[in-house]
Amino acid sequence: MLCSYKPLVQGYYSPHLNLLNQNPNISIPKTKTQFERKSVDGRFEDIDAGADSSGLWKFALPSNVKFITSTSNPFVKHCLKLKNSSSYRHSHASALVVGTTPLREIYRYKEASQEKTVIDCLLLLDKAEIPEGLDTHYGYVVRVSSMVMKKLSGVQSAESIEVIALMRFPTSFLNLSIDQNKSDSRSWFPSTHRILVLDGVQDPGNLGTLIRSAMAFQWGGIFLLPGCCDPFNEKALRASRGASFQLPIVSGSWNHLETLKGTLNMKMLAGHPDIDWKTKKPFSLSQEFVNSLSHAPLCLVLGSEGRGLSEKSQLECELVSIPMSGKFESLNVSVAGGIFLYMLQPKN
Repeated sequence: MLCSYKPLVQGYYSPHLNLLNQNPNISIPKTKTQFERKSVDGRFEDIDAGADSSGLWKFALPSNVKFITSTSNPFVKHCLKLKNSSSYRHSHASALVVGTTPLREIYRYKEASQEKTVIDCLLLLDKAEIPEGLDTHYGYVVRVSSMVMKKLSGVQSAESIEVIALMRFPTSFLNLSIDQNKSDSRSWFPSTHRILVLDGVQDPGNLGTLIRSAMAFQWGGIFLLPGCCDPFNEKALRASRGASFQLPIVSGSWNHLETLKGTLNMKMLAGHPDIDWKTKKPFSLSQEFVNSLSHAPLCLVLGSEGRGLSEKSQLECELVSIPMSGKFESLNVSVAGGIFLYMLQPKN
């Protein structure tokens, strides 16, 4: 499935993000039919919701709620929209993280780095235990039926998924089209020795895998050029195994990237097959080539699965190819990316 991530305009995005930073309650834009749910004997019933001073309708889950059993529940519908709609996710600065493993990975990293990550709500399969390692990190817990868990997780066997977290976007995620006050490129990444740049990578599985690989090889962050998939897309999150909440991710334009390059004097490389090159012959990714770059801060640009590198990337970057003795013309972008990330990883 392809999924293009298109940033929202500032006027719609910022109020939601500010509200989330100030108030732990989950906020949903006003629609024609909105309800709050209150608990009656451990179940939900509908009551009218009210708007706060900002004009947004609140969806506050009562702390004594025990179960959600219906997929028609308004809160479940809210979670499904977070799962399926990029614009809805980014307007609420929240995403669903499915499964115990990515959640543990996120919190293992956050504890080591002493960064704070917020779980607004932990959705737990009825009768399941709160996974070890997450028992001190959640806002509140709502138990759900297997039908609800199956609907939200997208996994046919609900028993294989016991927990889903509704999590706020990490503070390390930055959208430069919206956050106009983040003009100092030196503040975008804590470490800029190695930055992976993705140019129109639309497949969420490939994008998530590349984020995970960049995290594994200690790259400093990800820069997403226009046309890339949303890194908080369900499949991207699944492929990244929680790395989207660990590695700094910046979404911006070529103008932003050129500012980063100029400010930090970064070398620009781009992966390209050693065929069909029009302007300049690619260097070979040899050990000698890698050693020559060991002390140089650099950006590595990888193009989309179908079209490859954009014309702008080909013009602005030194092209580098992976030597292959076989007869295939090119590799899948996540496979090629893994090789580049490993070979060019920072040396301690």
